[in-house]
Amino acid sequence: MIVLNIYDIINNNLWILIVNGGFFMNNIIKICIIFTLLSFLPSISTAQVSSEYMGDKKQTYSLAYPVVDIEDKKIEDKINEDIEAQLEDLKEKIEKHVYSKVDMTYYEKYEDDIKLLKSLNMDSFRTSIQWTRLLDINGKINPNGANFYHKVINCAKENDIEIFMNLYHFDMPTYLFNKGGWENREVVEAYAHYAKMAFREFGKEIKYWFTFNEPIVEPDQRYRHGVWFPFIKNAQKGINVQYNISLAHSLAVNEFYKAKEQGYIREDAKIGLINCFAPPYTKENPTPEDLEALRIEDGINNRWWLDLVTEGHLPQDVLETLKQYNMLPEMRPGDEEIFKLGKVDWLGFNYYHPSRIQAPKEKYDENGHIKFSDPYVWPEAKMNIYRGWEIYPKGIYDFGMKMKKEYPNLKFFVSENGMGVEYEHRFRNEAGEIQDDYRIEFIKEHLEWIAKAIEDGAQCLGYHYWGVIDNWSWNNAFKNRYGLVEVDLMNDYQRKLKKSAHWIQNVIKTKTITD
Repeated sequence: MIVLNIYDIINNNLWILIVNGGFFMNNIIKICIIFTLLSFLPSISTAQVSSEYMGDKKQTYSLAYPVVDIEDKKIEDKINEDIEAQLEDLKEKIEKHVYSKVDMTYYEKYEDDIKLLKSLNMDSFRTSIQWTRLLDINGKINPNGANFYHKVINCAKENDIEIFMNLYHFDMPTYLFNKGGWENREVVEAYAHYAKMAFREFGKEIKYWFTFNEPIVEPDQRYRHGVWFPFIKNAQKGINVQYNISLAHSLAVNEFYKAKEQGYIREDAKIGLINCFAPPYTKENPTPEDLEALRIEDGINNRWWLDLVTEGHLPQDVLETLKQYNMLPEMRPGDEEIFKLGKVDWLGFNYYHPSRIQAPKEKYDENGHIKFSDPYVWPEAKMNIYRGWEIYPKGIYDFGMKMKKEYPNLKFFVSENGMGVEYEHRFRNEAGEIQDDYRIEFIKEHLEWIAKAIEDGAQCLGYHYWGVIDNWSWNNAFKNRYGLVEVDLMNDYQRKLKKSAHWIQNVIKTKTITD
């Protein structure tokens, strides 16, 4: 039997495919749909490939499936050509809305959005509680904030939809960020308190909880790459932040189980962690130095979190390497006992692209910080030219095999996976509907590989797509559209189904995946 659950996030839109047994394109499937809502979306993912490595082959670029091979011509040139040729008359209006400070109006439209997802036969969704909305500066419940989430939960229940609740999605209160954010151990304790309050407030209403969405992203983007505010490019601080987030996760899991024992949380509730794992690859004929780069990058970005949530400790070889370079985080007596509390019931795997790396050409970066690797450009890579990410569906399979071999007791699901495309107006038909065949193809390809992973023994519970409804990014607003449902910024944020929405609706109705 095959069970497909499709989750969405609205801003973190996701759907999940729960699969038992084999799955191929024309197989009959039973589908329960899950829909996810979030108030915002991160704009930059870890391990992305720099645009200087991207180009296209003329024969592979098409409007039907906008991916290109890497070669000599920069992708930006191709994008600019398309914009100039096809969108000159709309460019001013689009730019005005794309880069303006708008949101997707979920807070006003959540009832309609939940009903929309129900009309697509979806039966659950993931959303996040915002720390800043739930608690005041004194750490007490903000009644207005709590009431909003109670209303969302009740609305979902009235529509026979179950919520998957996440606690943290890059939304730290300003007063704590001004104290150093995750650099400060005081913030770790504050987060544990926030988790405790959330569990007690909503514990009887929510079955599935997650401590963090993509905990690797803030250390990576704020500190190692320095592309997020406060734009600090410091590898040591990145490690410190990652260490403290790991402590925060573990303390939150402990608060979950304490709340469960005390009767604040329903007996069937589960706790998990969601992270963006980028399966690492290097050259076909690697040097020992390339393999060493692969080991440490895999250790910091992937095994760090996997060891934590399965074994209750950080990978020893990574800590030894950090010690070698005098980069160990500040460790306090008792931390090892805290990490033992961090084991979870299941894992969310956000997947957009692989991580291709090689030995660094220089030992240190321009700021004098250690470099563990350089990007490696795979000659056969296919790129989403609009997002600058490689499309490599087999990465899901490879991750599943890694989990089977190294973490056989941990069940996981693909919690995010999607394709952002600029200027989807180009694909609108005469009836006004966006014909996103490229998105349908993208989803199919990833489903095939996750099906193979399950057949080969991976304990994968499902597949989630990002995102059912076009989501807002804090760096790029609506520049890249991920949704199955369009948000019309020029017409009162109306939701309009794309071809992919009709496709998935039919998949659910017919219980068959076809062209």
